[in-house]
Amino acid sequence: MRLISAAAAALVAWLALAPCALAQPVTLSIGSGNTGGVYYPLAGGIAQVLTRQVQGWQVTAEVTGGSIDNLKLVGTGKADLGLSMADVAWDAFTGQDKFAGRKMPLRTLMVLYPNRMHVVTTEASGILVMKDLEGKRVSLGSPGGATEVLGMRVLSAYGLAERIRRERLSVNEAVNAIRDRKIDAFLWSGGVPTAAVTDLAASPGARIRLIDHADAVDALNRRYGPLYSRGVIPGSVYGAAQDAGNVNVWNLLVANAAMSDDMAYAIVRSLFGRRADLVAVHKEFATLSLEYQTRGASAIPFHPGALRYFTEKGLRLH
Repeated sequence: MRLISAAAAALVAWLALAPCALAQPVTLSIGSGNTGGVYYPLAGGIAQVLTRQVQGWQVTAEVTGGSIDNLKLVGTGKADLGLSMADVAWDAFTGQDKFAGRKMPLRTLMVLYPNRMHVVTTEASGILVMKDLEGKRVSLGSPGGATEVLGMRVLSAYGLAERIRRERLSVNEAVNAIRDRKIDAFLWSGGVPTAAVTDLAASPGARIRLIDHADAVDALNRRYGPLYSRGVIPGSVYGAAQDAGNVNVWNLLVANAAMSDDMAYAIVRSLFGRRADLVAVHKEFATLSLEYQTRGASAIPFHPGALRYFTEKGLRLH
């Protein structure tokens, strides 16, 4: 009995010194996007920070088609986290458009940065304004991404949705196609700079042109709600001859509503705590701020675990 008591006491002492010794490892996945876009390196940075900061966690970034794929994966429990544009997250939450009849149980963990719609062509195409896209071969992004959704909305605002020759290419594929003159232009919604667009701008003889489409914002907000805002992509970012007004929409990090409050809290606290590490991955993370954690930017409800963190920081969100 004395031996058993001594062993029990030793076990209690060991557990006190090593409380995580018996904890089960946690493996999480985060849906990103095309390798040539911004979501992919951002998701990799998030995965790296969480793996380093939370003991026992192993987080990996998965290549996907983009927002739509990510929302479906998270909503059905096949991924733990996902990056998404706020407009399609709202569609998924309410069961509209691509998610008609299938509401996804999603919650926002944090608002990240504004996605900027690019309408990209080359000076050789002769395309100067949006109406010049009529009859042209235009890519609207890969089927699993949100570029296709916002792209169609932007084109519809100009009466062009049924007046183009539509392609469905990833941003990498679109860049190759425009180089080979298989398409005339492509739409891409992403951070600035987007690696694939930068690669196109660096191609010999391929002077890119960004087409202004900021006038679409008012029509989009009248139809879909206050999800969009006007922005400007400086021509200097890609070596274009001039700046271009564009449509902006916020990006979110989302989780399933079933995620535990403690896990959601740990994710948000870790990422805000290591913001400098994220900015080192991509400068769009410089926009990560408590200031932008608003219901309007989020579109869908925040996770209770995220709200706990924001409340600690003095924010009052609902």
